[in-house]
Amino acid sequence: MSFLDRIAECRGWEPDDYRPFVIDDMVLGRVPHDLTRRLTDFPKVFDVSGRAVSLVPELSGFAERTNAVAEVLHRLRDAGEIPRWRDEDYPVLRHWGDAPLLTIERAAAPLFGVRAYGVHLNGFVRGPEGLSLWVARRAQNKATAPGKLDHLAAGGQPHGLGVKQNLIKECAEEAGMAPDLAARAVPVGIVSYRCARAEGLRDDVLFCFDLDVPAEFVPKNTDGEVESFALWPLPRVLETIRDGTEFKFNVSLVILDFAVRHGILGPDDPDYEEIVAGLRLAPDAA
Repeated sequence: MSFLDRIAECRGWEPDDYRPFVIDDMVLGRVPHDLTRRLTDFPKVFDVSGRAVSLVPELSGFAERTNAVAEVLHRLRDAGEIPRWRDEDYPVLRHWGDAPLLTIERAAAPLFGVRAYGVHLNGFVRGPEGLSLWVARRAQNKATAPGKLDHLAAGGQPHGLGVKQNLIKECAEEAGMAPDLAARAVPVGIVSYRCARAEGLRDDVLFCFDLDVPAEFVPKNTDGEVESFALWPLPRVLETIRDGTEFKFNVSLVILDFAVRHGILGPDDPDYEEIVAGLRLAPDAA
């Protein structure tokens, strides 16, 4: 096992299994063939061809698109075809900073392969032996990755909420962290990947934050999504990532990025170049 195995887990997908999801001549996602066949039942919303799935041109505005797609998604949910419904809206956009073309239910985002965003916090503590990371174990009843190891706080980026606001909210809910401490978190870049998973095609961009956590801070979950917390020396964290899949798949990438930035994982590692390159999609990946 190696760190490259963790990166490979976030890269596996077959383009021929999907058709582009197109809005205004822009590819915004990828729809698996079985769902494209189902979407032919909604011709007033989707134009399905052998080459692509497009929103019909009559749906030309944000509200029109959002409402029309939401009606379809609710029908699919009621038919049992969209599990793990979250009642959380994600923006659909080509590039971060663009005005969203519509919003989509979080559970449906991977079904359409649209790009989703999230926040991940590396909560670290400095000590005489070096850096340690707070590690959370996800609750066993979580819909995604139950029981897996996770960050101190992390979450999807919903529509209508600032990124830092979202991070502060997640820190309060998942780790019982006061807003003034969470606000000290520093944005340090992104990790991105695209891979096929049970819930669909994950095309994700994660906004990464580092927080130098005071030694006296002890996290406490408040929303029931975390089973326990532990403070692990960074070498133990990296060994666990290298040797197995105990960490949630995308968390491994964010921690590898942390190790690279802090000089813990460096050029003497023979896989260093591939690891660094594998933490982000190529800029022209579409």
